[in-house]
Parts: sequence; structure tokens; C-alpha cells
Amino acid sequence: MIKEKDILDLTHYGLNIYANILQEYYPDEVVVQLSGKECKPAKNPFNDNKQTLKLINQNWVFNYSDLELPDFSGTPFDFAELHYKLSGSELLAKLNEEMNLRIGEQHHFYSNRALPNSAKNENVKPVVHIPKFSYFNAPVSNIHPKETLSLVEAYNLIKSEEYSSITDQLRAIQTKDAARKFKALKFDYATFSGTFSKRNDKALVSHSGLLTIDFDHISDLQQLKKQLLQDEYFETEMLFVSPSGDGLKWIIPIDITEATHQNFFQAIANYIREVYQLEVDKSGKDVSRACFLPHDPEAYINPKYLTAKI
Repeated sequence: MIKEKDILDLTHYGLNIYANILQEYYPDEVVVQLSGKECKPAKNPFNDNKQTLKLINQNWVFNYSDLELPDFSGTPFDFAELHYKLSGSELLAKLNEEMNLRIGEQHHFYSNRALPNSAKNENVKPVVHIPKFSYFNAPVSNIHPKETLSLVEAYNLIKSEEYSSITDQLRAIQTKDAARKFKALKFDYATFSGTFSKRNDKALVSHSGLLTIDFDHISDLQQLKKQLLQDEYFETEMLFVSPSGDGLKWIIPIDITEATHQNFFQAIANYIREVYQLEVDKSGKDVSRACFLPHDPEAYINPKYLTAKI
């Protein structure tokens, strides 16, 4: 039997329920922009598409209201009931199906996350699927991948001594222009968001379910690293210091069955601006963005991958 709590556990406290429904009304728009524990006003399909819909996290559930309609309020399930014209167990089953949550199955749409406790078979170890993506040899002008890497293989490569020498050389360069040219010429790179026949958004073979957020020129790397690892909304898959030494590469999971890669990036960039007061590199919106691989002996990977089979 599907329970509301199971669905809330898998949808960021119900936020993804709104995103999934609103995406049907506004398929080419960023429909939800998270800012701390609430969202910026969104279009309300039940109020003439006015930008009056408010979503606020109250006691770990995103409830809704409308800036113009005093009686228009409720839970994610109330909102879903308005859209699907269903209620009770029928509504929960519909959400489970429409959002590919797979509650009651061995694993769900985030195949590398555990099921909620009430949906687990305690005798079955959750299946962990390790994301894979394309790996390219330097220079960055080379757009043809050498091979496909798993996240664990990339993590081991970054922690090894493979890129130690060129990382030290880059950080010793004094001018930005010279450093940029050296990096483009010498560093191998990966397209963490997927595998490609060549590095071009249109040549995507398979999306990995990963998104890379690039933080540049950070004054306190350790503090930001700690904050990101403790972020209540996003699970860190991998985190490492950028080749320059003054930035971070934050790799997090997304589900492109809920929204496009670009919509996810924009929503997360807005969230980071509001919560961390930081701007992120806008190149992250490109599915085929190149991420240079440096040496970072303290790189972090989600522990669930270290006991999984590659």
C-alpha cells in the first residue's frame, strides 16, 4: 500500500509533485524556483495562469497558497487532486505511476537512492547503479571521447597522482589568460552529465542523471564544502576542488523525467543564489559541458558507491 510519506520522501517533501504538474501546463518554462525553504511565486493554472502560486516548506512538507485567493491552499496532494481529479489511494497510485517513483518495486526513479523505510524489504539490499559518462583526452578542442568512465573510476583518477604535476603547474601560473590556455591544452576532461558520440549537446547518447555545479573564486573552500555536503535538499554524488585551486565542482543527481537538464540547472542556480549568496558558472546548463579533471587527494564521493560493483 502506498503512503503519503513514501511519496514525500521521494519528491523533496512534495516539491517535485508541483514541478511535475506545472511542467504539464508550462512545458517550456522554469516552473519552480526554490529560494531557501520557499519558492518564488509561480504561475498558477487554477488562477488564470497568474504568477501568484506560493510554495512554502512547513514542517517538512511544501504546502501551497495563492497571493490572490485566500481560500486556495493545501498540501501537495490537494494540489494533485485538483489536477488529476482523483483522491485517496487512486491519487497516490497515479502519482507513483506518473512520477516513476516505483514505490513497491525494488528500486525507484533515483536508482542510486534507497527506498523509504516503509517501502523496503529489509532482506533486500538496495541496488546501486553507478553513473557513467564520457572521458576525453586533452586538449579541450578534442571533441571525441576516449572511453566511458564510471563515477568511481573518475573519483579514483582525481585522487591518484595522475594529474598531480599538471595541477601544480597550473596553480603556479600567475596570469589568468596563461592559466586558461594551459588548462585547455593540458587537462583531460569528462562530461559528467552523460555519454556522447562527440562533445555536443545534440550528440548525447545517454544522460547520466548527474549535474555539475561549478563554484569559482571561493574565499573559504572548506566552509562551502561542509555546507554543500550538509545541504538538506541535494545529495552530493561527488565533490572536488577545481584545477585552479580556488573553486569547487559539485556533482548532484537530477531526474530528467521530471524536468529538462536546463530547467534543473536554472532552478538550482536560483536556489544557490538565494541560500549561499553565490553565482555559479552558467556553462552548467549545457549537457555536454567539459569538466577538467584535476588532482584532489581529498575529493569526496558518496559512500554508497564505494561498496557497489562497477
